Amino acid sequence: MAYTASLVFLASTFLIINFPLLANAIGCNGPCRTLNDCDGQLICINGRCNDDRDVGTHICGGGMPPNPPPSGGSCQSSGTLNCGGKSYPQYRCSPPVTSSTPAILTLNDFSEGGDGGDPSQCDEKFHNNTERVVALSTGWFNGSSLCLKMIRITAGNGRNVTAKVVDQCDSVNGCDRAHAGQPPCRNNIVDGSQAVWDALGLDSDVGEARVTWSMA
Repeated sequence: MAYTASLVFLASTFLIINFPLLANAIGCNGPCRTLNDCDGQLICINGRCNDDRDVGTHICGGGMPPNPPPSGGSCQSSGTLNCGGKSYPQYRCSPPVTSSTPAILTLNDFSEGGDGGDPSQCDEKFHNNTERVVALSTGWFNGSSLCLKMIRITAGNGRNVTAKVVDQCDSVNGCDRAHAGQPPCRNNIVDGSQAVWDALGLDSDVGEARVTWSMA
């Protein structure tokens, strides 16, 4: 019995010393710093363990959903826009604004010839990618009521930045020259310049990141 117990002890010690990540691997949405922090085929994206989109894993429920569930049923699709053989939901509303409103940060080039097509709606100007500017989904833009106002954006890594609202991320219209051929935005988008992504310490190559925002 003593011999058996010794073997078990030695085997356990070997596993702990040589395979520490087995015990410490982090699951879905857990905090991480490097790719090796996450369990199995998960990877570290914006400080959280999530599915590897290149591999196509769906361990965490398929990754980032296209839209959050409507809050209290108050924000429903107002119609559908057909564009390039695909159908896109249209929204005239967005989830309620709070002191920490969940959103999806996307990347936009506000310069002439960039992603936005026409000049920014609020000031009829183009903006350099070094400026901290954003466009908000139609419901949050609220008929230009937030034009040229400052909002505070906070990332999952704890960093935050203030940015100026200069445009609408149109959740109703799209697929035309004014929108550079792009389909309607989702109703929970903060479309930020490269400077916003850089200030938050986020990799813009990822394309999307979960953030929260509030009035500054």
